[in-house]
Amino acid sequence: MPEPAQELPAPFLRTALPGPRGQRLIAADEQYTSPSYTRVYPLAVERGYGAVIEDVDGNRFLDFTAGIAVCSTGHCHPRIVAAIQEQAAKLIHMSGTDFYYAPQGDLAKKLAEMAPGSGAKLVFFTNSGAESVEAAFKLARYHTGRQHMIAFFGGFHGRTMGALSLTGSKVVQRRGFAPLIPMVSHVDYPNCYRCAQRPSTALASCCLDSLNQLEDLFKRTVAPQEVAGIIVEPIQGESGYIVPPPEFHRELRRLCDRHGILYIADEVQSGMGRTGKMFALEHWGVVPDIVCLAKGIASGMPLGAIIARAELMDWGPGSHASTFGGNPVSCVAALETIKLLEDGLMHNAATVGEHLQARLRELASRHRLIGDVRGLGLMVGMELVRDRTTKEHASTERDEIVQLCFRRGLLLLGCGPSTIRFCPPLVITQEQCDVAVGILDEVLAKWDGV
Repeated sequence: MPEPAQELPAPFLRTALPGPRGQRLIAADEQYTSPSYTRVYPLAVERGYGAVIEDVDGNRFLDFTAGIAVCSTGHCHPRIVAAIQEQAAKLIHMSGTDFYYAPQGDLAKKLAEMAPGSGAKLVFFTNSGAESVEAAFKLARYHTGRQHMIAFFGGFHGRTMGALSLTGSKVVQRRGFAPLIPMVSHVDYPNCYRCAQRPSTALASCCLDSLNQLEDLFKRTVAPQEVAGIIVEPIQGESGYIVPPPEFHRELRRLCDRHGILYIADEVQSGMGRTGKMFALEHWGVVPDIVCLAKGIASGMPLGAIIARAELMDWGPGSHASTFGGNPVSCVAALETIKLLEDGLMHNAATVGEHLQARLRELASRHRLIGDVRGLGLMVGMELVRDRTTKEHASTERDEIVQLCFRRGLLLLGCGPSTIRFCPPLVITQEQCDVAVGILDEVLAKWDGV
């Protein structure tokens, strides 16, 4: 088991938010940084440990964001810090695209061995999730000789031009950047909570609708023989932490096999132990052709990767590369992260995630604003609605709740039109979940009886 993270009691606030030091830091930052950043609340961070964040004024917060599902082993886990420090004293950079060094090769071997499916696999390293998606996009076109790609509405795959072309999450993310990469089509992603018909069979009707849309696309506008790949998030992230029906990914895999289309899994947010398994697709026994990774892979160090069946990665030298991808410091952080996940943090994600969902469902029995609680492991969404019958999105209420929780020392983020996401570090304890639920309970009471 990994060493326990430093445990502290409930959040502690000593100043107004932001405090005086925080105000100065924020003012200086905003004078020189891009206005495109989405700062949800005025948190000026000084340091972090475990599932705790401290700001520059000494205020202490319970973190249920993990840097957007990145700090999987908690903030500054001592084993991660030690691995980074040791490697930084030996070699910080030498560009793995041109030279060889052990951390990159060791990590490639580990990722290839632990990825779903039998047979040989190869790994290409990037710096981020968007770059992983770009690499998968290029590889799919290169290997198949086909040009078309299919993605899902609600999916978020990144903001670089290829990844953005696949993204179907929010208009603001695409507005003003046309023309995007051509020959990309989108279909709906299954959402059981908002399905017009509740499932009457093992295969939910909303799942069938998504698959039928794909078949209609093949009949009307895109020949399946022209489709290089279908990219899909096992659990949609930015659109609301939406868990599909159990048969969806298995049926999508069969459809891809039938038409010779590559199945590309965007596990950037759902992978690396977050759902209680190393890869979320393992919950459904589905083996992808290409897997995209980033976020939780290196406990906060910038790193991404794609893992593909060896016969697919047939591009030659110079066809794709990365100066910083596979950085040795990031690679040793990833190797130690995987050890911690395998030593117990994946199990903790599964058990504590079940506890968190149970506590949130108990809240739903008392607070009318909660429409749905869903997720796997520590990838949990709580969708808020103004009316449980009409399911009208409670978007402004969600945003206010996130702000009120911040003012009480709980860090949360929204996703989708009206969902609160819970993606804490995988070191989170049941006791810390109970503290978070207690704060939510107090905040949600404002809307009871309204």
